[in-house]
Amino acid sequence: MASKKKGPVEKIALQCTECKRKNYTTSKNKRNIQGKLELKKYCKFDRKHTVHKETKIK
Repeated sequence: MASKKKGPVEKIALQCTECKRKNYTTSKNKRNIQGKLELKKYCKFDRKHTVHKETKIK
């Protein structure tokens, strides 16, 4: 069984603000970025660039 790595880097999902689907996963360093991450990414369901916000991976 794999051990869980503890530290400042955590895995997050990026959720589209328009269609509410989780399209991307990435990692973020909690020491460098304190707030929620917001990026403008391409949503394949809306077929346009939209704002994606950080959510937790279940």
